[in-house]
Amino acid sequence: MAQSMMTSTAMTASSKNVSRETLSPLANYVALLLKWNSKINLIGPMTESDIWSRHIDDSLQLVPFIPETATSLVDLGSGAGLPGLVIAIARPDLQVTLVEQDQRKAAFLNEAKHVLLLSNVTVEAIDLTKLKETYNVVTARALALLEQLFSYADPLMKEGAIAIFPKGENHAAEVEEARQQWGFDHSLKPSITNHNSSIVIVSNLTKTR
Repeated sequence: MAQSMMTSTAMTASSKNVSRETLSPLANYVALLLKWNSKINLIGPMTESDIWSRHIDDSLQLVPFIPETATSLVDLGSGAGLPGLVIAIARPDLQVTLVEQDQRKAAFLNEAKHVLLLSNVTVEAIDLTKLKETYNVVTARALALLEQLFSYADPLMKEGAIAIFPKGENHAAEVEEARQQWGFDHSLKPSITNHNSSIVIVSNLTKTR
């Protein structure tokens, strides 16, 4: 009962920003995520009560920054599918690769892919440094500092690709630290779910040291 009430309340709040066609699979994803979270640690138990604002809306806010012309996206360290699986639901035209080395979390991602009938999703249960493909967009949430994220993202980015990284209150310091070894253009977008956080959008990434 608690899970059902939680999902229902969140759906009402979230319906202002997404279509009915998107909201329904998102609700099914939330139900599946909560079910699996009782068995393996996909999200912090303390965040279950505000799962939509803390995780779903936090992921959905990245979608407007993905170019309409993009055809491929890779989500590094996807974990519970945040933000990659949420993006795949919101952008069914986009081929989304979820990279998660933890076999249990990868099993959840595969289950979600099949239950939600997401033909645009591929799950790679490998070390992200083993990826061979390149993509139009790279995302990662709560995975590493920007300097390390750039090392992961650089070999995966097609020409003209962008990276979209939601970061916390230390984002400015991370940007400056990354500049010691990387050249890049970036813009900061305010997070709609946490006023201390920002979304860092990176392009023209090049190694300088």
